[in-house]
Amino acid sequence: MDTSYPREDPRAPTPRKADGAPHTALTLGAPGPPPRDHLIWSVFSTLYLNLCCLGFLALAYSIKARDQKMAGDLEAARRFGSKAKCYNILATMWALVPPLLLLALVVTGALHLSRLAKGSAAFFSTKFDDSDYD
Repeated sequence: MDTSYPREDPRAPTPRKADGAPHTALTLGAPGPPPRDHLIWSVFSTLYLNLCCLGFLALAYSIKARDQKMAGDLEAARRFGSKAKCYNILATMWALVPPLLLLALVVTGALHLSRLAKGSAAFFSTKFDDSDYD
């Protein structure tokens, strides 16, 4: 059993040069987009949204991704870039969700207090006579 990859068809004719000698043609696919390292986002996460040091982790993986991209190891650069993206998303969520929840609690609390105040406004608008204090 032939387990070589990619499998070649043994019945395919071998290409020949003009002088009759066999040659090998290598067809390369279109190069894919370079892997992203998300370095700008990581710097922003490190400086402004650094809750639980997630921004720093994202920055470390972004720098590793850039180093691997410069070294030519695109697969490792994609892995490190993906990890940097995940840490950036976590850092952004950890930085944005708590203030939004706090804002929602303040707004609902203010609405609840305004409803309570409307119900008790009648107490404060009652006029008392001097005879009420005798």
